[in-house]
Amino acid sequence: MHDCVIHIYVIGMPNTSTRPKRGRRNRRVPREDPARNELVSRSLESAQQCLFNQDYGTAFVHYLLVLNLAPVLKDFASESFRFTLFKWADELDSLGRIQDLFDCYEQALELFPTDEVIINSMGEHLFRMGFRDEAAGHFHKALKLKPDYPEAKENFYRVANWLVERWHFLMLNDRRRNHKYQQAIQKAVEGGCNTVLDIGTGTGILGVSLVVTETVDAGLFGEGIIESLIHAWNHLLLPPQSTQDPSRPPSQAGRVIPAGATVFGMAVQCLEIRRHHRLCVSEVGGLATAAAGELHSPVSCSSEDDSTEPYTTERLSRLPGGYTPLTEPFNALDIDFNNVQELEGLCSREVSRVRLPVTGEGLLDALAVWFQLHLDQQSSLSTGPKEDTCWEQAIYPVQTPHNFPLRPGDELIVEISCRDAYLRLCSVAIARDGRENNPGPSGNPNPSLNAEAELCSALACLGTEQSSGPRDYTMLECAEMALLNNQPYHDSFRRALAKLINNLKDARSVQGQGLEVMPLTDPPSGPMDPGPDPFYVLDVSEGFSVLSLIAASQGQVKAYSSVEKTQHQAVLRRLAMANGVPEEALEFWLNQVEDEQAVLQRPSREKLWSSIILDCVETCGLVRQKLMEKATLARCLLEDGGQIFPERIVLYGMLVESDTLLLESAVQGQEPTLGFNIAPFINQFTVPVHVFLDLSTLQCRHLSDSVELFILDLMNTNANYTNRDVKVQASASGRVTAVPFWYQIHLNEEISVSTFNQDSHWKQAAVVLHQPLAVREGDWLNVRYICPTKCISITMTM
Repeated sequence: MHDCVIHIYVIGMPNTSTRPKRGRRNRRVPREDPARNELVSRSLESAQQCLFNQDYGTAFVHYLLVLNLAPVLKDFASESFRFTLFKWADELDSLGRIQDLFDCYEQALELFPTDEVIINSMGEHLFRMGFRDEAAGHFHKALKLKPDYPEAKENFYRVANWLVERWHFLMLNDRRRNHKYQQAIQKAVEGGCNTVLDIGTGTGILGVSLVVTETVDAGLFGEGIIESLIHAWNHLLLPPQSTQDPSRPPSQAGRVIPAGATVFGMAVQCLEIRRHHRLCVSEVGGLATAAAGELHSPVSCSSEDDSTEPYTTERLSRLPGGYTPLTEPFNALDIDFNNVQELEGLCSREVSRVRLPVTGEGLLDALAVWFQLHLDQQSSLSTGPKEDTCWEQAIYPVQTPHNFPLRPGDELIVEISCRDAYLRLCSVAIARDGRENNPGPSGNPNPSLNAEAELCSALACLGTEQSSGPRDYTMLECAEMALLNNQPYHDSFRRALAKLINNLKDARSVQGQGLEVMPLTDPPSGPMDPGPDPFYVLDVSEGFSVLSLIAASQGQVKAYSSVEKTQHQAVLRRLAMANGVPEEALEFWLNQVEDEQAVLQRPSREKLWSSIILDCVETCGLVRQKLMEKATLARCLLEDGGQIFPERIVLYGMLVESDTLLLESAVQGQEPTLGFNIAPFINQFTVPVHVFLDLSTLQCRHLSDSVELFILDLMNTNANYTNRDVKVQASASGRVTAVPFWYQIHLNEEISVSTFNQDSHWKQAAVVLHQPLAVREGDWLNVRYICPTKCISITMTM
């Protein structure tokens, strides 16, 4: 029987620092200085008064004076000093006074050089401003001062993800890829190449003694390999081996590894791709969506908009719900990296068209693209969806607002180009029964159309994209689009809000019975509204959200939205008009609030919110930072009977064995990678929490049933426990390598949604153990919930 303790830290307030007491020395006690004491006393009083008046800059100056004149007050004033520093720093940041901000931190660190809270906070400012190396140094220093400081841990993990992305570990663990590169390099060296340049060194393991490059992404050209190789051939490399002069030895000829690549593509149907890139629903939360106009993600094969990328990336084998091939793989492009003329002419190539026989029936959602990298004439690597590879596949989603049905016997016509050194693939037409359907004017889809008419409508939209210049569309982030397509979530919210409004109406009715109406002391200047007082609802969701509009559609509700972008506000206004929501029922709160940090406040002096909607869980699968602080403030702004949505969050987890998560978290094994002992260095950037996981497709073995780990109650903090033990029994023997987790979001007592289902726009996350733990079936593990903080970490002891 194994007894393991799993420590989980989730969401909370920063810990105060503790300092060791200094030993006393025999020294002469200095005389009291009455004038200095008076100055210190007055300055301390002034600092506190300035804090009360929210004059943080002046308060900071007074505290500096007090603590420099009277260092003995450091312990007494440290908390107030920190609070003043952080408030003043935020103010300086918002004003763009960056030098003054860092001067203040330097002054603070002269007084408190070992204060991990101040050091960590300075690192946060550095990170937000893009100084990630410097930020990492501050987070690391804070952790050295206090190894169990959760905020510094989370910040260090975050900056580590920026400095060393997770795919570095996958590549270093990809023995097949590394071995093939090593073979090609050794062969070239043995053939006479004796001068080496590694373009895009990355972790450096390919730089043995030969010029090589692997500056390729899932779409082959996205990391600038074309521009890099053109520059290398023109300025760094010897001329390539010429067939006209075979007598020239290899040591006097330039060559590139890889020698070239072949790009393949395939048309696919995939609901997961569809719902992240275009609007798939005709109704959401009781609102008809037709009036929203054309919405799609920031991914487009057109090069006219610099804000869009031509493709995104996915690992097709791990997409929830899978995918259906609609065509056989086709050859999209061949490129010779040892031919500088071909490289220089790539971007000026004419757009080519290929006709693809359709082999499967379904909706065209995307073109999936991968490549075969030819290291030399004998050796190659494939990034295909059926390969065990560290690469993902490039995805070119269909962005038309209509479905694009295909059936066997059709021909899909695809255009291929390399404008601005990006590989671009775009579906433009379908040939059916020997006839190519020509594009026509676009129009709204008609649900009664048959498949033939639906196809023509889709083609019309494609034609507009290709021939009429930029379309009038609104761009949503992929996560925002998936959220908008999440019908169960919006329907659940509508039902929960309707119940709250009905309860509040009943309460007002009871309160109004038998009460004498008192005359107003100051009569209103304008005409009185004959209708009942509205219920005020505030939605502070991140990004694009229609929850405020769903609230406004309930009637007798004045809804405030935190949607900030002008285009997004226009979409909500169009939806409101089309769904009969009065214009005055929807307001945009950030247009009326000067400070975004003060978004949680009253709509007017005498009114309180009936409901405040908090965005509690990030799309990546983690609880949002400072959630409990926001919930505490929100509760103070609610009217009697008002409610925060959601009212509580329950976290569930399970024990799993997953080699995939291990490979994505650290360089595995004791053997050097291609002879280099790189693991101790790269593994310093290992982070225990993995995000954006699809647990339904993750390669893993479940070693336990799912269990409730803890609850965050946003309406009643007294219900939140700080310590809790949960017994988990292993349902199978194996190695516990990770603990994936997800949330059940309770809108009220009866209505909840899960972040772990097929309709969810949320992903899951997992904590990966530093050392896997062997368990036998029937073993019990003790999961202990300790001291809520704002990050999740797990340790296990036998």
